[in-house]
Amino acid sequence: MPCRHIVLAAIASLISAPFASADEPVNTSGGVQFRTQRLTVDANEGIDVADIDQDGKLDVVSGRSWYRAPDFHPRPLRNIDDWNGYVTSNGDFAHDVNQDGLPDVIAGGFLETELAWYENPGTEGLELGQQWKRHLLVDTQLSQNEGAMFVDIDQDGVPELLVNSWNRTNPLCAWKLTTREVEETVKQKKDGKTVEKTVTRTVPAMERWVIGQRANGHGMAVGDLNNDGRVDIMVGEGWYEQPAENADSQPWIYHADWTNLHAAIPCVVVDVNEDGINDLIWAKGHDYGLYWWEMKGQQEDGTLAWTEHKIDSEFSQAHALELADLDGDGEKELITGKRFRAHNGRDPGGKDPVGMYYYKWDPKTTKFTRYDIKTDVPVGIGLQIRIVDFNGDGRLDIAVAGKSGTHILFNEGVK
Repeated sequence: MPCRHIVLAAIASLISAPFASADEPVNTSGGVQFRTQRLTVDANEGIDVADIDQDGKLDVVSGRSWYRAPDFHPRPLRNIDDWNGYVTSNGDFAHDVNQDGLPDVIAGGFLETELAWYENPGTEGLELGQQWKRHLLVDTQLSQNEGAMFVDIDQDGVPELLVNSWNRTNPLCAWKLTTREVEETVKQKKDGKTVEKTVTRTVPAMERWVIGQRANGHGMAVGDLNNDGRVDIMVGEGWYEQPAENADSQPWIYHADWTNLHAAIPCVVVDVNEDGINDLIWAKGHDYGLYWWEMKGQQEDGTLAWTEHKIDSEFSQAHALELADLDGDGEKELITGKRFRAHNGRDPGGKDPVGMYYYKWDPKTTKFTRYDIKTDVPVGIGLQIRIVDFNGDGRLDIAVAGKSGTHILFNEGVK
């Protein structure tokens, strides 16, 4: 997969040409082989990777627990309630919020309006198995949150949390990490007596950055969609074009090029066919269908023109997409899988067997070929896919969390 201009994203665009007449061929022989390690089974669907204890090894953060390398046994992190077949959390993002050198965790929820961070308790607290202290970042006053991306939109070196909503009328907001001052009453000993004193502390917080008030909707993408050199944002009800100046202080230009795509989070903005123009790879998050849309240019009214190519329609609920070079040939593959019981089995294909897949692009035939990832136990995706080299063997591994369980797929190379 060509890696030029790659940005992770989630949703895409309506199209101006019919899609391919047949699915691409499936290659079930050869390819990269994986060894499966199951970490736990619960309804959590968020996951991230970081060196939590600063021992030089990458650990896993996933919902209620963190999993210390190299054994990846569960250790306490936070409590999360079960809700209607889900857990209330809709993603995990590891980040050093208080800048003490230790990764913390930022998380929100499907219906919860609060964004919080969970403070890494440090060496002693981690060894004792202490839960991480919860701190409020902001009450967004916005609910119906499908998912989020943690991405540096303004290119200042600090990522923003960009929250997607299935409510198509919710505003699209990014949340910037900042600080605020709080007053606290503390007790001190003075002349043998306990006295109270008011002190002011600076604590982490978030401030709202409104990208647009007009539209949101299931699915999201971040990338230079119109190829003008600036990052744009796509949602289920269209896309937002970044203005040339003052992008963090004025509304972005909204284009209602499509409606109700109900796409994955994230999808991928990338130059698929190496013509120097970014294209879009997207999937239906709650139905069958994985596609790439070939960019044909921007019309005078700002509308984007595409040609649609079908990649696969043999499985449903490819709710997240990623790119990575799994086979070590220098080109990135497209990685996804079937989300397990995304709407508790009510989606088309919702009760079909789960699976993980990767796709290789062939520039000669201009087609994607699917490779089924064989696992020791059934493995599907949830809301996030993380790809890193856990064991330092030079090969990229896959970490996923979903209702089929939290798993690491260790890359054992092409065999």
